[in-house]
Amino acid sequence: MTDRRLKKCAEFVSGEGIVCDVGTDHAYLVTELICSGKCVRAIASDVREKPLESAKKNVESCGIQDRVELVLSDGLENVNIEGVSDIVIAGMGGETIEKIILDTLKSGRDVKNIKNINWILQPMTKTEHLRKKIYEYGLEIFSENAVEESGKIYTVMLAKYSGEFCRLLTETESFGGFFENNDVHAEMYRKKIAEKLKKKSVGLEKSGDISGAVHYGAMAEKEVYGVKNEKISEIYKYLDSLYPFSIQESWDNSGLLVEKSDNICSKILLTLDITNAVISEAVKKGADLIISHHPVIFHPLKKIISGSPVFELVRNDISAMCMHTNVDIAKGGTNGVILDMLRENFEICGEPEFFEDCGKGENLGWIVNLKSPVSAENFAVTLKKIFGCEYVRVSRDGGSISRVAFCSGSGGSMLGLALAKGCDGYITGDVKHDVWIDANNVGISLFDCGHFHTENIFLTELRKVLEEKYPYLDIEIAENSVDPVFYI
Repeated sequence: MTDRRLKKCAEFVSGEGIVCDVGTDHAYLVTELICSGKCVRAIASDVREKPLESAKKNVESCGIQDRVELVLSDGLENVNIEGVSDIVIAGMGGETIEKIILDTLKSGRDVKNIKNINWILQPMTKTEHLRKKIYEYGLEIFSENAVEESGKIYTVMLAKYSGEFCRLLTETESFGGFFENNDVHAEMYRKKIAEKLKKKSVGLEKSGDISGAVHYGAMAEKEVYGVKNEKISEIYKYLDSLYPFSIQESWDNSGLLVEKSDNICSKILLTLDITNAVISEAVKKGADLIISHHPVIFHPLKKIISGSPVFELVRNDISAMCMHTNVDIAKGGTNGVILDMLRENFEICGEPEFFEDCGKGENLGWIVNLKSPVSAENFAVTLKKIFGCEYVRVSRDGGSISRVAFCSGSGGSMLGLALAKGCDGYITGDVKHDVWIDANNVGISLFDCGHFHTENIFLTELRKVLEEKYPYLDIEIAENSVDPVFYI
């Protein structure tokens, strides 16, 4: 009565203590484990009474009712797991399995062997979600096998507590899994995952989300061919061809600021700022290179302090490449992304104009003319959606908008230039008090969308251009690339 999925689960059971089968249904698994002699005692739980009644009949028909405890329980809520060595959760969605594990870990129950339990997990859906989450909870997949059943491929994984330091999975790893080298069904499993990712890529392309399409297309390729290495110097040359480091402002410090010992990377983390939290994420995900917008070394360093970001980069042998004003100035850079987003949300008349002319055909920011005037309030609402910020600060005495200048980051000092160029609206971040006063005095609509939000949007574009060139690299936007403040 035990199918291949449950047989594989049974193989992963250690047999060293009590086995608990969550969502036991007919108790087929525990019956086989007890009858085969692999386990001496078992707990079979289910959230519904009917499956438990079926389980009871099967257990009694095998004459093992004295060795199997039947428990009506939502997950492990009513299960005493003292002495349990193995917990099997099979045949459920990945999100449901994840919730059962999380609820158990957060339950506060004094269970001495919680860190020694073998978690045998067989998700039916959302497998990538389950893999990623259990690593966040301190578990690690020690073994994983693919199983074919009725023409479908399933995965069974054995997870254990991995100690104080736990790695984190990238999105690519969460989809790919950790199969044994001799797993004959692993290639079939990854092929199906690749097809699923490619289908999503095509759908995103049709909907106009080119960045998303490129991302999932690259992930599909990695499922088939795997993640490969690339020289960091080659990545530098490629990015230099798109966002020349030579055009950075004279006061800036963009470039490869921290070098890795072997100049090789396979995983890249993208972030606005290289903070200790981002570096910790890079270490846990095994990233070899962090590419940021803001330079991790800006002012000359007289010493490298223990625990500082530069110290942690060197200590963990992680390269840091920083692209600041060269990306702000380059055509497809930060301000170019803002230009594209304004075009998507407003009807623009004519060609955009240079805001600050940097010479040699380069510029910082753009000016656009709207086909129809927009009220300051409605304009701000759209900006909030574009930048994903919690609020937009708007000058009190501005009017409707028809000619708008913008400059990403901290561009409050350029309000005078916007006025000189006949603009009635200006978008930037980090606006100081005196600039607001000036804006109200002259009646221009000034919009502060935040330094972080007007620049962080570039990371999606950066991931796209890198994945188009290097689909075999594992490239991820840092989860810790976040606004450094929160709002109450």
